[in-house]
Formats: sequence, structure tokens, C-alpha cells
Amino acid sequence: MTVLYNDPTHFREELIEGFVAAYGRLVRRVPDASGVIATQPRPRSQVALVIGGGSGHYPAFCGYVGPGLASAAVMGNVFAAPSAEQIYRVTRAAAGDGGVLFCYGNYSGDVLNFDLAEQRCQAEGLEVRTVRVTDDVASAPQGEESERRGIAGDFFVFKIAGASAARGDDLETVARLAQKANDQTRSFGVAFGGCTLPGQSAPLFVVEPGQMELGLGVHGEPGIQSSHLRPAHEIAGLLLETLLANAPAALPPRVGVLLNGLGSTQYEELFVLYKDVHRLLVAAGLAPYHPVVAEMVTSLDMAGCSLSLCWLDDELLPLFDAPCTSAAYTKF
Repeated sequence: MTVLYNDPTHFREELIEGFVAAYGRLVRRVPDASGVIATQPRPRSQVALVIGGGSGHYPAFCGYVGPGLASAAVMGNVFAAPSAEQIYRVTRAAAGDGGVLFCYGNYSGDVLNFDLAEQRCQAEGLEVRTVRVTDDVASAPQGEESERRGIAGDFFVFKIAGASAARGDDLETVARLAQKANDQTRSFGVAFGGCTLPGQSAPLFVVEPGQMELGLGVHGEPGIQSSHLRPAHEIAGLLLETLLANAPAALPPRVGVLLNGLGSTQYEELFVLYKDVHRLLVAAGLAPYHPVVAEMVTSLDMAGCSLSLCWLDDELLPLFDAPCTSAAYTKF
């Protein structure tokens, strides 16, 4: 249960206030907007990467703002898209002369409001492109990848796009590389318990004892299938088997790996699971590259995890390796 709050209706505003108080060396609040912007100045010619979505997923999205990553993040209410007005205000605060890339998970509310903000910016002469993250293999079948929703694969797409912008690539190149990262990323998750909204006493869904949900969403959506709870090595096999069945074709075996905790699964448990994930990746002929075992896209207090793979070719590898600094992720 989510227990630390004052007035649930002010949850987003208070978490932004606290986040900026804690990480003011990296971010500042955008005046009159529910969003944050990096404090370190960027060259005006640099593309601004603006990310966003609902609150309740920390470190997505504000935790990814900083040098080498996102320029700014817009934050909606818990599990709700930010409004078009909020997106517009944050974008205008972040934009220089290099244009703006919007990057966010493929959810209807986010698509609607980011598109409205993009149209307004374009009408004012600001060049904007959009890449929607669609990594969740459970949300649409093969052949309909563009209809999939975005979950923890956000991490790889934001990292690649932010590094491209930081090295001075133009807007078309940043957008192309972000899209390429998205096209080469796959994710699948399992849940052991539902999440509870601030101020609510009951979870959004219930997982029966001895069961788990497969293919969960990060907004409290239950999975596409229930299954009996299995030991870690069997869950690792299930996650990897599902991803490899959906793998992009004809790519090198080097993969970025994210084993992502959803909010209340302990890091020690994730390491137990990663032991088996790593073994199975190697057995499948893949080369795990700088794996990340962490909470990178959460769902309040949900119990569970997801596995994301990003196939890193020679064009994406240096961008994944590039340095960055943010509250949630730093790479030297």
C-alpha cells in the first residue's frame, strides 16, 4: 500500500517539490508547469529531448533528466497523461534552436496530449518530432509492433536519444536513432501483487496466493494470463523465451539488459533472478552488455519485475556507452 502522502489530490505536486529539493543540483521546476528541466545549460543548437507520462513510475520520468539524458520531463497525475498545456509549457522552457524530440510510452492519453502540444509548437515555428516507445511484447502480436505500449524499454530509448542529442546530432538523426533503439528493444513482465493508488485501500488488481500475472501493464493493468507461481529459474526461462520469440531479426548477439523491479520486489530477489537470466542469455548465444538490475520504471508498490533486451549494433553501442548524469542513472 502507498502510505506516505498528505492529501492524495496533491501527490504529484508534492513529489515534484520534494524531488527538486533533493536533486536541485540536476533539475529545476518549470514555472507554472508540472515538470522539471535540467539545470546544466545546453548549447542552443542542441536538440531538446522532452519525455513524460504519468506519475507513479519513478524514476520514470523526472529521474532521467540530466546531461546526456533528457532535457526535461513532464509529469501527469498518478497513472494519467500530462495535459497538452503542461507539455507545451515544459517544451517551450526546454527548447533551443535545435528542435525538440518528444519521447514517451505509447498510451492513448499521452499520444493525444503530446500530439496536441506538438501541433501548437509547430504552429509557432518550433520543429518537433515524436518517437513513441512500444517495447511491451504482451500488448500486441508480432506484425503489430507499433500498437504495443511502452514499459521499461523506455530506459534504452531515452538513453540512446539523449546521447545522440548530447553529441550534437541534428533532430532528424536523434529521432532516427531513438526509433531504431525502440525497434530493437523488447520487454515482458510478471506481477506477484497489484499496486495501490495514494488514498486508496484496495489494490487495482489482486493476484491470488500462489499465482502470478504474465504480461502486466505499468498502470495497474492485470496481466494477459495468470499462472502458478514458479521458482526464479523458471521465471527467468519464461521471460527470456517470450522475448526471444519476439526478437528483431538479423541483429548482432550483443544485448543491453535491464531487469527492472516494479516497486516492491527487493533488489536481492532481482539478483537471484538475474543469475538465471544471465546464464540463459549466454546459453542462447547472446552477449549481455553492461546489464542493469534496478528499478527504472516502477508502478508504485507493485510486486513484480520485467526483463528488457535492447539489441546493440555498432551504431547504438557508443550511444549506450556515452556518459550521462541524472538522479536515477549515471554512466561515466
